[in-house]
Amino acid sequence: MQDPRFITFEGVKKSYDGASYVVRGLDLAVAQGEFLTLLGPSGSGKTTTLMMLAGFETPTSGTITLGGQRIDSVPAHRRNIGVVFQNYALFPHMSVGENVAFPLKMRRMGRAEMAERVRRALDMVRMAAFEARKPAQLSGGQQQRVALARALVFEPKLVLMDEPLGALDKQLREHMQIEIKHLHARLGINVVYVTHDQGEALTMSDRVGVFNDGTLQQIAPPAMLYEAPANPFVAAFIGENNAIAGRVTALAGGRCRIETETGAAIAALAGDGLAVGARATLALRPERVGLAPAESWENRFPARVEELIYHGDHLRLRVAACGRDDILVKLPTQLAGPALARGAEAVIGWRPDDCRALALA
Repeated sequence: MQDPRFITFEGVKKSYDGASYVVRGLDLAVAQGEFLTLLGPSGSGKTTTLMMLAGFETPTSGTITLGGQRIDSVPAHRRNIGVVFQNYALFPHMSVGENVAFPLKMRRMGRAEMAERVRRALDMVRMAAFEARKPAQLSGGQQQRVALARALVFEPKLVLMDEPLGALDKQLREHMQIEIKHLHARLGINVVYVTHDQGEALTMSDRVGVFNDGTLQQIAPPAMLYEAPANPFVAAFIGENNAIAGRVTALAGGRCRIETETGAAIAALAGDGLAVGARATLALRPERVGLAPAESWENRFPARVEELIYHGDHLRLRVAACGRDDILVKLPTQLAGPALARGAEAVIGWRPDDCRALALA
């Protein structure tokens, strides 16, 4: 049976100056074999959390365990953790094979077993044909594969990745996302991955932890994070979002009604912490907004098209409605009628289950 608490952070704080905290009271459990991504803006605490797990930073307080053993005071080189960074950190004077073999040499492994391990690791990342080359003779994607092989060659139970694809172009980055996810599934190892790219996090992860200002805001599977954000920050940071402010006028059975400043009444799912009379913000994804919605939809409002941008497979509309002029609508291109143009009058709408009211702190 897999351990649901293979990695734990309990009450972990990190301060560099003794006054302010970059990580504030982190409690987190990671299951064995899980691919967890730490996501957030710069300075949110995600990289510091990874560095504490790697052993490159020491918690100011709290405990970190790996496989049931406390490791917050164990030196980095004794944690048996693989690490992959954005800059690859390959030794330029060594060949590909020598770079991959380096962790094994540090462990004083025998030559025959070392050669076999290097061969297997390079095969895993499809770089066996490049074993004799130097890093300068490789593309960025190839260098990242070598860095990944080096992190896997000593068969760690945990691999940490800090923005490993940030230096690659879009097409190669997307290709490597899938390759890393396939390797994770095949090897059954734990991966803790840091990125500021929300698409990358949603594509690769079993769960995503969203950080802001040193605090874990929400941790959940990608679909839940996107469909049921816990607060306005998560709703705004994950994907595109129409944040419509208002006041709660009714609340019952997991549903609520929000009234905007212009008097528009909107039915929605109720998030946690709402109260009648309190201010709230609606989280509404642009693709959930329909143009010319069915009469049965409870939320229907007159609108005017302010801007229309062609994106190939979809149109992005900015419309004025509910007292605002910045509501985004994503519409499949084939559903756009010939009359749709800037300045056109329209009706937009969405179902109550397609938006969620979130309490304002």
